[in-house]
Amino acid sequence: MANYKHILLAVDFSDHGIEVASRAGQLAELNHAQLTVVHVVENLPITEATYGPIPFDVDFTQTLLDDAKTRLAKVAAGLNVPEERRLLEMGSPKLEIVRVADENQIDLIVLGSHGRHGLALLLGSTANGVLHHANCDVLAVRLKND
Repeated sequence: MANYKHILLAVDFSDHGIEVASRAGQLAELNHAQLTVVHVVENLPITEATYGPIPFDVDFTQTLLDDAKTRLAKVAAGLNVPEERRLLEMGSPKLEIVRVADENQIDLIVLGSHGRHGLALLLGSTANGVLHHANCDVLAVRLKND
């Protein structure tokens, strides 16, 4: 088994996130590796096909980012990850996770996977996208479907 030096935990704040975070924390400890935590807020354009963009008085993007920052801080604190290795990004999760891994010389990405089949598999998932585009090892922690 490789001796990892820098591990990236990609969190999505799902109900199974504790299990994935725990696995990443254990691997970081076993390998005496740095642990960085990333969450990607996906761009969700609010539009209606007929009328185009729908104006809102509330800035939903900022609300999503603020909420994500709070949740990210909680997960990272539980793993003793310092603030400078808590990353909040915006965009496509699979693309941003791979970019962050490349920019930070990550040698292992840890994320959760539901192991979808059929149509969901054809449509792709974040774990699948990261697995096929990452330039480092990827550990997809298998999550049990409820």
